[in-house]
Amino acid sequence: MTLPGIISNCNLIGDGDSDGSSSVCHGRIIIVANMLPLHAQRDIETAKWRFILDEDSLLLQMKDGFPPETDVIYVGSLKVEIEACEQDAIAQRLMEDFKCLPTFLPRDIQEKFYHGFCKQQLWPLFHYMLPMFPNHGDRFDRNLWQAYVSANYIFSHKIMEIVNFENDFIWVHDYHLLVLPTMLRKLYNRVKLGFFLHSPFPSSEIYRTLPVRDEILRGLLNCDLIGFHTFDYARHFLSCCSRMLGLDYESKRGHIGLEYAGRTVYIKILPVGIHLGRLKTVLNLPSTHDKIKEIRKQFMGRKLILGVDDMDIFKGISLKLLAFERLLRQQRALRGKMVLVQIVNPARSSGKDVQEAKEETYSTARRINEIYGSRDYEPVVLIDRPVARYEKTAYYSVAECCIVNAVRDGMNLVPYKYIVCRQGSSHMDEATGIKMDSPPTSMLVVSEFVGCSPSLSGAIRVNPWDFDSVAETMNMAISMSDSEKQLRHEKHYRYVSSHDVAYWAGSFLQDLKRACQDHCDKLCWELGFGLSFRVLSLSPSFRKLHIDHVVSAYKRTNMRAIFLDYDGTLVPQSSTVGSPSREVITILNALCNDPKNTVFIVSGRGRSSLNDWLAPCEKLGIAAEHGYFIRWDKTSDWESLAADLEWKEIVGPIMKLYTEATDGSYMEYKESALVWQHRDADPDFGSCQSKELLDHLENVLANEPAVVQRGQYIVEVKPQGVTKGLVAQKVLTLMVKNGKPPDFVMCIGDDRSDEDMFENILSSASSLSLAAAPEIFSCTVGPKPSKAKYYVDDAADVVRLLQRLATYSRPEPRA
Repeated sequence: MTLPGIISNCNLIGDGDSDGSSSVCHGRIIIVANMLPLHAQRDIETAKWRFILDEDSLLLQMKDGFPPETDVIYVGSLKVEIEACEQDAIAQRLMEDFKCLPTFLPRDIQEKFYHGFCKQQLWPLFHYMLPMFPNHGDRFDRNLWQAYVSANYIFSHKIMEIVNFENDFIWVHDYHLLVLPTMLRKLYNRVKLGFFLHSPFPSSEIYRTLPVRDEILRGLLNCDLIGFHTFDYARHFLSCCSRMLGLDYESKRGHIGLEYAGRTVYIKILPVGIHLGRLKTVLNLPSTHDKIKEIRKQFMGRKLILGVDDMDIFKGISLKLLAFERLLRQQRALRGKMVLVQIVNPARSSGKDVQEAKEETYSTARRINEIYGSRDYEPVVLIDRPVARYEKTAYYSVAECCIVNAVRDGMNLVPYKYIVCRQGSSHMDEATGIKMDSPPTSMLVVSEFVGCSPSLSGAIRVNPWDFDSVAETMNMAISMSDSEKQLRHEKHYRYVSSHDVAYWAGSFLQDLKRACQDHCDKLCWELGFGLSFRVLSLSPSFRKLHIDHVVSAYKRTNMRAIFLDYDGTLVPQSSTVGSPSREVITILNALCNDPKNTVFIVSGRGRSSLNDWLAPCEKLGIAAEHGYFIRWDKTSDWESLAADLEWKEIVGPIMKLYTEATDGSYMEYKESALVWQHRDADPDFGSCQSKELLDHLENVLANEPAVVQRGQYIVEVKPQGVTKGLVAQKVLTLMVKNGKPPDFVMCIGDDRSDEDMFENILSSASSLSLAAAPEIFSCTVGPKPSKAKYYVDDAADVVRLLQRLATYSRPEPRA
């Protein structure tokens, strides 16, 4: 890699290891994130750096979900800048003491990477904010993108220093490292790689505005397992893959799998949890108990509603205050009896938008307190300072209701922490003065736009933009009966306590191992340049067809059978003109005129079209509509299978109904089949409609002699027993019966229907009791998963191959 984001291309990947891997222990987990789970501080007296583990870091808490013997290494940046002369010594120290490998990004790259591309472009976009105007967000900047790629590149080379690609699992976290998987997959094709996105993934309408959308999508698709907090986020990602890359997904035994270049990329949907042990330890601290007593005394006789949010534009703090103001305006009886305590965590980034959000929050709180407050009553208490962990825990424990009003948030664990704190403990009960026999209660008001919302079924969900509704909900939450609050709390606590951070981490690792278990079963090839790089995984016996190899077999054999698909094989799939070129006609005639050859075109096209286009080829055999009609040469009549086609009267009106309801779809009428096409329809809607149509037709045709098949952008209904494979079998059987057993069989096709031919030719060769096994060349067009043994790159390669064969069937006259 000579420039940021530019990766050199190779052909076939070998099975080599990284240098020095033999000295690395086996089966480790390498956790990669933007920041290491460390606190760093320079000692004023000695000028030496001091490091301690951040016990509140999710990355550190994840270890509880791994087997005890698991060796975990962390790769990431430090929150402080280290001078270049100190970096080597500190890196060695951190590795020895904490198993942490720091990346040490240069200052200019760090600034553009994190504060530039991550926080000013990716983070707003993933939270549904578009830079419609220059003062409404930063426009895409190619320099910031290059810094982002460079930072990911530095991460990839740091991982190379410690990884054993054969045995280690790599787990990458969050949107800071979206293109890192491509770089790691480039370094080693069988890397065991998982990724978890902790932010929302936007809908395709938002995401597609990103100029580097394909590079980021392909980065994620180079993983083995991709994790999301909610199905909505996963659904948006899958929709982007469908609309922008033409990929489809399916659910296999409860696991969502996305087929990508022969690999199955699995999708994991599981929200992260909290560390119960850590939180309960804080609950039992004397400082927490003292703070609880202080808060209860301060707000005695008043109902406390709590909000804990970062200061940014998406947490909806000002919307929460406006809803609270509406509540006090509408419910006079609550004035003096209800307090909203809003703890404001420091902003994670700086900028004009953060400053504006802060000013609006303060002005709104000031106005509410001036209008509805008094000398001994302050309706809104803003705590905008560093708040110790024990103090937050105390507020959680005392508040009768917690409200999370974010307009968009990836997960938000505040409700989970609130539930555990309200559950309390025996030590805390003594401090709070709650009777031991009093069951715990809690109430949650949660925005429907946060990731934790689906998992909290007992919470009251709100639209944060609807002030009246939020105000009414807050009133409902505090006035609800204790028995109802108790039932909701019990339901939430059962979920939160059983789905903690250890459960989340253990479940993800288990699925990652499952996703990587067949890595060694396939042959891998590199495709693409730069960030478009991907790995093509195919069967070990699958290889490119070499023309010289086929020609050699062709020359030494005496009875040959050649089966050719039409669209996508002889004629490019992208061709708007269906008829074959003059060159193709000449080649087919040359092959057919050789008495040693039996040549068949086997197509899904109708017989009238094929008859017109291939009229010059008098000795060519044609199988139309997947073999329902067969003609052995131009002089023979069309043979058709005896089949009952009355089901077409049932299928026609149903397909017409779906055509009218799906813009961009159309019907194709064949003599033996009906096809519903949705290639030009909306990808998501077309796919949804095709699945519904498939189910509909299968139900109504359950007792009819017809088969319903769903292919790429089509749903087709055809008679039972009609396949291209049966055509090949019929031709080979007749050749044996006529005393001309084939010793050379070649079959070339490009789509799913041709897979029947590939499979049937192999089985027919073994069942026809031939004296000698024929040379078989089953070949698909384009490198992709197939039952064929060989592949060629495109239709042009097919024509070149046939041209070489035709040359030996029509030798040049001697001088």
